[in-house]
Amino acid sequence: MTALEDPTLERHFKGHRDTVTSVDFNPNMKQLATGSMDSSLMIWNFKAHTRAYRFIGHKDAVMHVKFSPSGHLVASASRDKTVRLWIPSVKGESTVFKAHTGTVRCVDFSNDGQSLLTASDDKTIKLWTVHRQKFQFTLNAHLNWVRRARFSPDGRLIVSGSDDKTVKLWDRSSKECIHTFYEHCGMVNDVAFHPNGTCIAAAGTDNTVKIWDIRINKLLQHYQVHSNAINGLSFHPSGNCLITASSDTTLKILDLLEGRLFYTLHGHQGPATAVTFSPTGEYFASGGADEQVMVWKTNFDTVDYSELASIQNKRPTSHQNRANFRSETQVNAKKAPKDLSDRPPAVTDVAPAMFSIPKKSSKIDTLVANQDAGEDEIIGDNIPATHAAETSPLEPRDIPPQLSRTLEHIVSQLDVLTQTVSILEQRLTMTEDKLRECLDNQQKITLQIKPND
Repeated sequence: MTALEDPTLERHFKGHRDTVTSVDFNPNMKQLATGSMDSSLMIWNFKAHTRAYRFIGHKDAVMHVKFSPSGHLVASASRDKTVRLWIPSVKGESTVFKAHTGTVRCVDFSNDGQSLLTASDDKTIKLWTVHRQKFQFTLNAHLNWVRRARFSPDGRLIVSGSDDKTVKLWDRSSKECIHTFYEHCGMVNDVAFHPNGTCIAAAGTDNTVKIWDIRINKLLQHYQVHSNAINGLSFHPSGNCLITASSDTTLKILDLLEGRLFYTLHGHQGPATAVTFSPTGEYFASGGADEQVMVWKTNFDTVDYSELASIQNKRPTSHQNRANFRSETQVNAKKAPKDLSDRPPAVTDVAPAMFSIPKKSSKIDTLVANQDAGEDEIIGDNIPATHAAETSPLEPRDIPPQLSRTLEHIVSQLDVLTQTVSILEQRLTMTEDKLRECLDNQQKITLQIKPND
């Protein structure tokens, strides 16, 4: 069997000015999106010496970010009670969803990219169409803030976790809650569907991870491996392991085939607040209260899981013996990080004021837009027509093509300058090292000559 390799810290991004709340990979693996309590969304490029972009527009903390399946859009949820759809380019184009009456905690795209899910402190979950940004309906059964909601892989079901200590499973077509799981003893911070859609995982302030089989609504696995609240979790695309981020500062990887702790990763200097696997599982990213974003290489996912399972089946099934099959591995990025000598990427602020003045849309404009779409009203469940959920463009972008090309040219030239400065800095560092080495040698020679005198 192929020897297991430990995860390694590959990249390290610092640019946020407050706690990082969310991380997500672009499916094309060229970018990483992050949200923060500093009210900004940042797009980091994996290409070396390429500028990062800070999108400024939300008026309060950004609680969650998510790339669309195509990678052409990024959704952000904010404490300013809005959700924005951004085009991740220097133009900074965005559209705003105005529906919730409380902090929006979560956004999620359906796998077909046609629908968007939002969850809020107003205790509701809402669905939208991505095209034309039309409000569809509300799911309303939680008794407290809804921290997280996600689509199932096939888009037919929705799972949600709340401060009311419950996890709810919803049928999208009937708009009904089909089951409620009450096993958590604390607030539920994150939920996720297993890649095959048959199981769900949830974690929260009771420091535990629980996994249920939704075909029979039974608890399958229960993990108590953290010493503080779990803030985020993510399934590996293979479905064989799950990663968690906790306020105890660690990330932990759970081996779901054997039902045990696989790795403990030390890297953040404070609570680890967000974590996610890349679409292929080759990498995972984490964010923390230390304002840092870390990208790790998984490495161990190259193992043949069928071989691992066969070895497991040949061994005794008692918990003690299975736990000895391979003891938990500690990976400390603080003590032995990979070469992170590259300076943090330069950051370009992309703000609405840079490109256009927002146009105020009247109620007449909204009504006309609705009629053009063949809809007389957009009304949510239990929402009066006069207070219907409103969706409107936030900053119309009428940028002349020539100006757009000029801006893109300026940014590309800035990237070239950034790369040039980086190369010069590297050469200066090498020169300094050589000079220091020469001075040390000269000092040694001087010390050797003196005794002879």
